Parts: sequence; C-alpha cells; structure tokens
Amino acid sequence: MSNFKGKQFEKDIIMVAVCYYLRYNLSYRDVSEILNEHGINVCHTTVYRWVQEYSQVIYCLWKKRNKSVGDSWRMDETYIKVKGKWHYLYRSIDSSGITLDIWLRKKRDKQAAYAFFKRLIKQFGEPKVLVTDKAPSLSSAFNQLHSEGLFSKTEHRTNKYLNNIIEQDHRSIKKRHKLYQSIRTDSSTIKGIETIHALYKISQRDKSLFGFSVIHEMNTLMSI
Repeated sequence: MSNFKGKQFEKDIIMVAVCYYLRYNLSYRDVSEILNEHGINVCHTTVYRWVQEYSQVIYCLWKKRNKSVGDSWRMDETYIKVKGKWHYLYRSIDSSGITLDIWLRKKRDKQAAYAFFKRLIKQFGEPKVLVTDKAPSLSSAFNQLHSEGLFSKTEHRTNKYLNNIIEQDHRSIKKRHKLYQSIRTDSSTIKGIETIHALYKISQRDKSLFGFSVIHEMNTLMSI
C-alpha cells in the first residue's frame, strides 16, 4: 500500500485506470470517460500521471519476479514513431515468448546493441543460444562482447525465420504508436504495456482455467 499512500483516490480506482490504459488501445481521455460513466470524476491528465508513475513501479516489480528465463533468446529492434520521428525499441524474449527486457533509443547502431546485450547479461547471465536477424550492428556488438570474454559459450544464430516469434510479438507495442509523444514519458508507458503483455503471455502459456484478468494480475504483482 505504500505505493498509494497520500493519493486522493483509492488504490482500486487507480489500478483500474492504469490497467485499462496499458491493456487496451485506449487514450487517457477514453479511460477518464469510462471512469466518469461510473460516477468517478477523474481528469485525463490525472490518468496520465498515474500511468507514468505506476508503469515504472510494475515494471520494476516484474523485473524482480521474472528471474527464471529460458536459455535460448530472441533479440530484435523495431521502429516506433515518437512525436513524428522514428525511434528504435530493442526487445528480447526467451524461446517461450516471455519478455526479458526492452530499451527505447534514438539511434540504431552498434553502441546501442552492445549496451542492450550487456543489460541482458547483467540480469540473466549468458544464454546457450542467441537468435537475431542479420543486422550488422547486432553481429558487430555480439562479436565485440565475445572478444571481451562474454557470450563465450553462446551460439549466435542469424536467421530471420527463427526470429519470427519476436517479430510477431512487436505488434502489441507498435499498434499503440499514435499515442507516443515523448521518448522520456513513452519509455515509461512502454514498460507498463510490456509488463501487462508479459503477464498475458504467461497466462496463455500456463493455460489459466480462469482466463486472463489484468486487474487480478496487477494486484498480485503489486503485492510482491
């Protein structure tokens, strides 16, 4: 409850607003109108502040919880338009489709790929297999890390067909591109969307008898 201390609105109201925005293709005004229809007067700018704040919170909690990953990773970058300009979202998932990490950058180059690889190694160690496309920046970054003693036992496969799983997974993020307006704030928003998407994928993998409830999953995560 410390994450909600001092808030004007109750935890359940905040969680519903944040969950609706992150799970469904809604605007801040859409969420505000839904709450207003239920007798809860919340301005869309308040919904925006909640999403920014709690996207960071749930992403950090998810990272603490998501420590067990497969030993075969898929890594790719995709284009996202932020305020009319193209940016690059680096994403990585394991062989079962569970999100490992993301990183929104202004540039797509060896330096960005190198830094993202190091982030993954720091969090999860080194995989047995790393699958990427044939982008020169990814291969160059992998080779540099290998020369530094990292990825020493990792097989690097460059095959676009093997990487289909992550390319298809990009859709959950790219479909929201019209809402992205700032690299700083959108980085937080994307972290929240990725967290909810990861929780959904886990429920599908585990074939939950009760289906997927974004509110239930968020409450469970926040109780960690």
